[in-house]
Parts: sequence; C-alpha cells; structure tokens
Amino acid sequence: MDGFTGSLDDSMSATSVSDVNDRLSALELRVQQQEDELMVMKAALADVLRRLAASEDAAASKKQHGGKGGAAMREAYSTSCISNGGTPGRKRDSTSVTRKETVSSAAKRGPSVKRSAGMERSQSSTWDSAEKNRNKLVKAASTSKLLAKAVKNADRHKDPVVSQAKMSTREKNSLAEGNAIKMFMRGRPITMFIPSDVENYDDVRTELPPERLKLEWVYGYRGRDCRANVYLLPTGEIVYFIASVAVLFNYEERTQRHYLGHTDCIKCLAIHPDKIRIATGQIAGVDKDGRALQPHVRVWDSVSLSTLQVIGLGTFERGVGSLAFSKADSGQHLGVIDDCNDHMLTVWDWHKKSKVAEIKTTTDVVLAVEFHPTDPNTIVTCGKFHIFFWTWNGSSLLRKQGLFGNHDRPKFIQCLTFRSNGDIVTGDSAGQLLVWTRNSAEAPTGKGPQAFQMRTDTRPIEAHEKGVFCMCDMRSGTLLTGGGKDRRVVLWDHELHQDREIEVPDQYGNIRALAEGKGEEFLVGTTRNFVLRGTFNDGFQVEVQGHTDELWGLATHPSREVFLTCAQDQLVCVWNSLDHSLQWSRTLEEHGHCAEFHPSGSVVVIGTHSGKWFVLDAETSDLVGIHTDGNEQLSVMRFSVDGSMLAVGSHDNFIYLYNVSERGRKYSRYGKCTGHSSYITHLDWSPDNKFIMSNSGDYEILYWDIQNGCQLIRNRSECKDIDWATYTCVLGYHVFGVWPEGSDGTDINALMRSHNRKVIALADDFCKVHLFAYPCSRFKAPSHKYSAHSSHVTNVSFLYSDSHLISTGGKDTSIMQWRLVKKSSLSLTDGIVSKSGPRRADPVVASSPPAGTAAVPEISGGTQEPSPSADLVPPASELTPPLSESTPPASDSTVSLKDSLETSDDTATPSDEGLPPLTPPS
Repeated sequence: MDGFTGSLDDSMSATSVSDVNDRLSALELRVQQQEDELMVMKAALADVLRRLAASEDAAASKKQHGGKGGAAMREAYSTSCISNGGTPGRKRDSTSVTRKETVSSAAKRGPSVKRSAGMERSQSSTWDSAEKNRNKLVKAASTSKLLAKAVKNADRHKDPVVSQAKMSTREKNSLAEGNAIKMFMRGRPITMFIPSDVENYDDVRTELPPERLKLEWVYGYRGRDCRANVYLLPTGEIVYFIASVAVLFNYEERTQRHYLGHTDCIKCLAIHPDKIRIATGQIAGVDKDGRALQPHVRVWDSVSLSTLQVIGLGTFERGVGSLAFSKADSGQHLGVIDDCNDHMLTVWDWHKKSKVAEIKTTTDVVLAVEFHPTDPNTIVTCGKFHIFFWTWNGSSLLRKQGLFGNHDRPKFIQCLTFRSNGDIVTGDSAGQLLVWTRNSAEAPTGKGPQAFQMRTDTRPIEAHEKGVFCMCDMRSGTLLTGGGKDRRVVLWDHELHQDREIEVPDQYGNIRALAEGKGEEFLVGTTRNFVLRGTFNDGFQVEVQGHTDELWGLATHPSREVFLTCAQDQLVCVWNSLDHSLQWSRTLEEHGHCAEFHPSGSVVVIGTHSGKWFVLDAETSDLVGIHTDGNEQLSVMRFSVDGSMLAVGSHDNFIYLYNVSERGRKYSRYGKCTGHSSYITHLDWSPDNKFIMSNSGDYEILYWDIQNGCQLIRNRSECKDIDWATYTCVLGYHVFGVWPEGSDGTDINALMRSHNRKVIALADDFCKVHLFAYPCSRFKAPSHKYSAHSSHVTNVSFLYSDSHLISTGGKDTSIMQWRLVKKSSLSLTDGIVSKSGPRRADPVVASSPPAGTAAVPEISGGTQEPSPSADLVPPASELTPPLSESTPPASDSTVSLKDSLETSDDTATPSDEGLPPLTPPS
C-alpha cells in the first residue's frame, strides 16, 4: 500500500511539475506579447500627440498666412504589432521564438525602444502646446480604443510622422512631402518610399489577379515514416500520398490526378474491397489563427475524386495512425487506430458516419489493424510487444492476447496478413514469420473471444535478417514479404516455402511498403521516398522519387523548363518540368539551403549551412569549384542580370560580392556589404548591376551602391524609382500589401514576382501558396490561396516562361508544380492532369460495391476530370453506387463550416468572398 502511495505521489509530483512548466511557458509568451503591445501603444500615443500638435500649428499657420497644409504621409498600420493575444505560428512552440529569428534580430528590438524614447524627448517642446489635448486623450482612451483613435487621427490629419534616427535630410524632406508609407512589424516602423510615377497614392488599387493556379504535378512520396501506403488501382494508377495530397499516378501515361480534401499531413491509407473507394487519415494541425484542425478520416471515390464521408471530427486526438476496411461484409465498416496515448480502436459504419464501438488497446505503439476476411466479428491489431485478437459483437469489443507459447515474444509485431484457410501470418522485428491459428478449446462459441495461438506443427520461419516490415498477398495465393533492413523482397509459395528473392539497391533505402502490380510486377515504397516497380527477373525501375529531409533551396533555369532543388538531405536534384522526370542528382558534403542558376544556364551555385558554396555544371552535375564565406548559413545567392557579379547573403549579417567570369566558372572576391544588424533574408539586383536591395531578419530594407565600393545608401528615397530586375524581397513598396494580419515578421518565407511583372507568388508559414497582383501596394491586399503542402512552404519560383510555378515544402519534403491559368479558362471539368487521355483499366476484376453510398461532388476534394472512354474504364454509374434511400444527405458527404475545414483549395481573400460559388457542370 505504501509503495502504491509513493508511486501515486511521484506521479502527481511529475504531473504538477509538467503543469507548472506549461504555465510558465504560456506566461512567458504572454509577457512577450504584452511587451510588443506596450511598445506599439507608446508609438501610437506619440504619433497621435505629435499629430495633434502639428495640426494646431498648421491651423495657426493658415490663419496667419492663408496657406494650405502640407501633403500627408500615409501610414499602413500592420495589425501584426497591435494584435491582442496573438497566436504563435506553425513552426513555433510556446517556449521559443521561431527558429528563423536569431539573437541579432531579437536584440534589435531593444534599441528601437530607446530610439523611440529619445524621439519623444526631442519633441517635448512641441508637445507642450498640446498639453491640454494630451491629458484629455490619455484619460478618455482605454488600451483598445487608443489604437483605433491613432489610426483615425492619422487618416484625419495625415501629418508626417516617422522615427528620424537613421534618416538623411532628403529622406526627412521626402516624408514631409507625403512620399512614403510606413508599417509596423513587431513594433518596429518600416518606411517605404512611393515611386515618382505614382501621382496620387489614394488612387492606388490592388485587385485579384486574373491568373490562377492549378496543381499539375506533385514530386515526392512519404515513405520514410509511413507504411502500407502504396497500392495499384483497377484504373492502372498507383495511389500514394505526400503532404496533404493523395496522388493517383498512371505510370504508363505519365499523368497524375490529385485528391485535395485534407487540411494537414496524410498519415495512412486503406483501399475498400471494391478497389474504387479509398480512406485516408490525417493528423491534427493548427491553422494560422491558432484554431485546431481536427484529425479525421476521409472516404472518397478514386474515379470522381469526390468526398463520400468525413469521419471522426472531434473524436480522434492526435491523428489517425492506421485504418482498414472490413472485408467479410463488403467494406461496410472501417476500423481506425488513434495515435493518442491509449491508442483507441474505433469501429465505424462509415456510410452513416456513426461510431459503433470504441475501446482502449494499449499504451504501446500499435502499428496495424485488420479485419478478418471471412469472419466479420474478428479484428486483429499488432504492435510493440503484442498482437491482440478482438471479437466484435456489433457494439462492444472483447480482447484476447496472442499466445506465443515457448517462443520468445518479439519486440515488435510489424505486419500481418491472412491465409485462405483463416490462419494469420505475422512478421516481426526478429525477422521471423509466425503462423497463428484459432485455439478452438479456449472458449466455447458465444462464450467470448477465441484466442489465437502459434501453430505447434510449424516452426517460426526465418524470413529476413533484421525484421519483416511489410507483406502482401498475391492473386495466386503466394505471399510477398519485405525486409526492413536487409532490403530483400522474398516470394513464398502456398506452403510458405521460399521461392524467389531480389534485393532492393542500397541507394533506394529500406523497404516500407509492398503492393501487387500488373502481371508479375510488384510495387515497393522505401524509406528514401522512392516508389519502385519491379519483377524478380528484370529488377527495379524508379517511378516516384523525392527528397527525404527539410527542403529550402529552389532555382529555375533562365532559359529552359528546368528547375533545381536542394535540401538538408544533402541531395541536389534537377527536374524537367515538361516530362516531370529527374535529369540528374548529386549528393553534397553539406546541407543545401539556397541555389541560383547563372544567367547563361551553364552552371548553378548551391549555398549550404556551413558557409560553403558549391559551383556545379548544370548539364553534367560535375563540381566546378568550392568557396567559403564565413561559417554561418548562406540564405540567398543572386547573380546580377548580365551574370558578371554574384551576391551571397549570409546569416553573419554580411553580403559578399564576387566578380564572375568564364560563364560562371571563375569567381574573385569584389567586396562586402556591411550594415545590416541581422541575418540577410532576401536581395535583388538593379537592371544595370549598380545597386542591390536587401532585407534582413529584423525587417530592415537597405540599399547598396555596388560600383562605389559596396557603400550603404543613406538616402533611401533615391532608390524609390529603381525598377528592380527581380523582386524577391518580402519588404518594399511594391509588395508590402502581401503581409497578413497578425504577422510577426516571419510568416512569409519567400516571394517572387513573375517575369512578365503581372503577379506575385508567395510562400507562407501556414501551408499556403498565394497569388497576388503586382504591384501589391495596399495593405490587406486580396489573393488567391492554395492548399497542398502540409508544412511551412519554404520557397516559390516561376519558370522562365511564367507558364508554371514551383513551390517547396519544408518538413513535408514535397515539390508542387502549379500551372498558371486564366480565370476564364478554369472550370471544374478541367482535370488535374499533365496530359489528357483515357485511363486504361487493369485486368484485375473488382467486386461490385455495395449500394447505399453516393459520390457527392466536392470542390475541395479535387477537380473532376472528363469521363474516360467507355471501352477502357467502366462508366461512373458502374463504379459508383447509385443513389438510394439509405444515401446520406449531401451535408454529410461534403465539408461544412462546422467541420472547421477550408472549403476550397483556391480561396480568394477577401474580395472573392462575394462571388457566386462554383457549381459542377450538369
């Protein structure tokens, strides 16, 4: 008893310490937010008081001289600095600032407060004339009303107000003439000068661009941490997933279709017995406003890409770990394992969206769940140190644990399958196949679950050296197994005698998934995110490949439909956007972070995390040279327009300049730009190669005179009329309207203006790709936004012809290729495929689906494709069950507002909200 009490006390103590730590973290975050709010309120109060004083002075001057007041300076107040209780973004937790913010950027906030205080003291003589007004204002305004009054007074008086700590006399005069915009980021004022060709800023409007994006191709596959997620459909398409996209890839016709209904990472996939309907489960997430994106399962039609049901909203805790359709009752039920601590097993009648049974399984990891193919009342789960056999009587689940007898219990039971006689074969972490059969003497029928035990007449089969990771039943009744570490695929006959084997080459990684292909072919998914198609006679052919670690570097070729990616997996890849193939890949000795093609297209430079940068031949991938600038991460590399110079932006706050010759093959140091107080984030060249505009981690916009020794241009207003050759800086007059409400300055990772100067593409921290009109010089500008990534979008870049946009995901390691289309040409009948054409049906005959479920078209679930030829694929009426009285209403089959999910992958904000909704064609 005492021991129990002591353990209970320890548990309570640990719980209380955890609660205290969580509360401290929340309080620290709240204090930081309040500091930002106080800083902004001080600045806003000072602005109001100065404006009142200046207004009175102007009124007095009018009375004396009859003159007109000076032109006004406009202010764009970013609500990012005044949001009350803002929510941290996706990449931040409650105890730390986002990883992109360094000590330099954090330290920058201190001096800004001091400068603000010094500015207030310098203006004290002016404030004396408005002492009465100030007292009235301070007494009347609450904290929330004060900021609203500041904006209101700014619009009313429109007098120039700006911190003059680092401004030249000309800049001050420019402000006085009303030629600048000011916005705040984390309390720091950012001043942008209006170009001379803008006669009246009040007339500037920003509309939605006529162009839109359509997902054309997805590069990559999630195999590194998932299992059993590759299957071949009767349409001849391979179905798999990456990020929040389920991909249907026809490898013969080189086409892709995409199901886009999910809002976060897809983690598992199951195929209905009819081989047409598919269930995919996602993990929990958080949107940009801090609202939870609930984990759930989506059942959808692989022919029409329409969502049939959304299951489990509000039921699952962390995410869907594994799922399976029932088999004995024609797939009427769905079993789901929640990734919570207790690994809850739930059984659903998915047609009705009703949960019919729920039970805790174990606190250990559960790796798989399967329904018995002939016994509708038996469910099997397996995982760490266990295999459980569940008897399901329609409303409750009873558990029996598998009996290993004299055999040593393995650490993990990793996979299982069923034999034609009802026996179960499992693969474990010891590399053995175990055969399980019912113990008929364990319990009489109807008295409880019958336990399964290992067959005593057969010994454990030594199948693989270091674990059996996956297995697949073949049509012929044979069995295919995949080794987790030995990379062997082994074929077993009906008596479980080894027949044939083949080894997956080491460069593809270990085996994660196995599936039956056409004829004698089989499909393999690997830990290095490859999908292979192979036979025992002919070996393997790569069908899908991608990166395996966080992806940041992206560059597009200056004259060809080619682009390059580099990631923390040390892999550099060059892709052909026309046939979606990999041209070449090369492994570096460092983690790649940024890249840029030379204007000639002959070489490409790769910046790494250590300060090294590599020069590679763009055609052969041969190494041309290695250079080093500092010992910190290189964040941006940019060639001048004529290719004669290279600028390298580093996290050591410097921009290194090089002279370039021999078409990018020879480099000599030219100089170094010194003046930023935080790490360099973005930079752009002027068309004449004389000037550079740069942004830094503490939201500075600086300009550099390169020809005069890389000098910092103090009078920034002189650069307001430069027509920059490229526009990738996220801060500037032409792009400041892209910043969202509540932004803390790290929410935009990349930005690029199209070559035709019509649109801006943007990558944000909330899994979205945005498309804005260019220029974007109004705060809260509307945009089209698109969902496909499930992690922060790290980079975007247009191909040289502006026909396509490429975007890269961070942790999801995905590469998305978007096609730019005019709004008038975008319709629901335009399928998301790279080439049009019928889909060839697989000779596998699928069983007819049960009646009772209708496919309801859903815009968010994917765009419908024109019906294929009738002689190749059965009509939709045969593949999709017809409507019946038991068909659930449309509101149950489509995403609704109460689901807390986005209703479209192409959402225009805010201007598109008033447009009539798109309707499917009749």
